[in-house]
Amino acid sequence: MIRLIGLVLLASAALWAATVRLYLKDGNYHLVREYSVQGDRVRYYSTERGEWEEIPLSLVDVKRTESESRAEAEQQRKDAAEMSAEEAVERAERDERERVPQEAGVYMADGKEIRTLKQAESKIANNKRRSVLKVLTPIPVVTGKSTVELDGERSATVLDAKRPEFYVRLSAEERFGIVKVTSKKGARVVQKWTVIPVSNELIEEQLDVEVFRKQLADGLYKMWPMKPLDPGEYAVVQYTQGKGNVQVWDFSVR
Repeated sequence: MIRLIGLVLLASAALWAATVRLYLKDGNYHLVREYSVQGDRVRYYSTERGEWEEIPLSLVDVKRTESESRAEAEQQRKDAAEMSAEEAVERAERDERERVPQEAGVYMADGKEIRTLKQAESKIANNKRRSVLKVLTPIPVVTGKSTVELDGERSATVLDAKRPEFYVRLSAEERFGIVKVTSKKGARVVQKWTVIPVSNELIEEQLDVEVFRKQLADGLYKMWPMKPLDPGEYAVVQYTQGKGNVQVWDFSVR
């Protein structure tokens, strides 16, 4: 689209370059390709009639003609600069999209490189058992409270960046974001689940981090925290609210 706009701008610029308004003192003007002052006469090439003509200098408003010609030339330069900037942004965004792998998952910007974030194995824990959470075939949840946990109190993925940038290629149209993970003895808690009796409604609770989201393509998003992250444990999550199908990519900030 930007390329098409660019062509239109170039065509417009060429048209303006080929057409100048030679203003007369009575307010009218001639459309000319070029003109020159020759003594007490102004010689110009009429774009309307396709031939050279002359007119007395006393009838021509040279000051206005030159002023508007300069203004139009400056506008052409500005339009060309804006078009160049837009094309640069479009190229950068295209290159950015192409660097992200096609497989669904979470990726992280590391300078000019894109790193794959390893998906964590989540477990559901309640007062009776602790079972692996399988997204495609979720385990039955029981009435009461449960937690979605990760093994270990620290993530193996440690980041120095306080505002890391992530690329999320969704496997389905679901919610996603960054959450603060709380540590407890031998594990980290990502979400707390409450299952309402009778209705079996599932309510997820989590410590959401405020983030910016930018869509780069269908199913592909860029995401980063609004504020620098404090040292601690975090995770990128993807889930459908109320379905108990959360996917987790954990990381730690020094």
